[in-house]
Amino acid sequence: MFKGRSLLIATKHKKENVIVPLFQEAFGVECFVSESFDTDTFGTFSGEIERKDDPITTVRNKCLKVMELYSCDLGIASEGSFGPHPSFFFLHADEEILIFIDRENNLEIIVRELSTETNFGGEQVHTESQLASFAERAQFPSHALILRKSREDNAGVIKGIQDWSQLKDYFYHLLGKHGTVYVETDMRAMLNPTRMKVIGQAAQKLLEKVRSRCPHCATPGFGITGAHPGLPCEWCRYPTRSILSYVYECQKCAFVKEEKYPHQKTSEDPMYCDLCNP
Repeated sequence: MFKGRSLLIATKHKKENVIVPLFQEAFGVECFVSESFDTDTFGTFSGEIERKDDPITTVRNKCLKVMELYSCDLGIASEGSFGPHPSFFFLHADEEILIFIDRENNLEIIVRELSTETNFGGEQVHTESQLASFAERAQFPSHALILRKSREDNAGVIKGIQDWSQLKDYFYHLLGKHGTVYVETDMRAMLNPTRMKVIGQAAQKLLEKVRSRCPHCATPGFGITGAHPGLPCEWCRYPTRSILSYVYECQKCAFVKEEKYPHQKTSEDPMYCDLCNP
């Protein structure tokens, strides 16, 4: 279905480094990158351009727009979001969404990868020692930093700093001008190895989902669309909130398959039971 076709990677931040090796080898496609299109027009992490839509809509529009520009019918794009973890609010999380679109076969395959492995953060600093402390926690200089007047101020943003002497020079320049400086992590993939690793994990997940074919019609992208709780307690057999089964559905023929005990467990530890451990 894909062999010999051109696969467009919609990025300007070197994400092809972790996407191309996987897909080129697995499907025999010829990958190329959208070098003349600025994907930052869909939003920037540093705030100069606000992301207008939700991440799914954004990644879909980004992929389709670049595919249209290059007259290509096969494409991959990604979109990242950073903030509190949805379950562990005290932790920062990186959610990467990857989309695979095949217009020739009317396919759209999406995966998400949620990771707490991120250096995402920022703070207002007034001294060099505060700056150095943040930089060390942010894994600088292997991970780039951004400086600006304040978190809300998008004028005069200095991005992509990866050198200690430059960092101090820019810091003292802004400090002398404004009396305070906001330092934050640069979350662009090519300047943030931790984020690039998570994108690589998402790419592997996307590859596996594209490889997964519907048992009924063999269409790629046969993946999980739902989950049913109710794994019984080991002691009392009362249904717990743990996953009993996953539901898989084909986006083409609507074939549905339920897979019970996806984690190779037929019962749950009583510590997770609302009756045995209320």
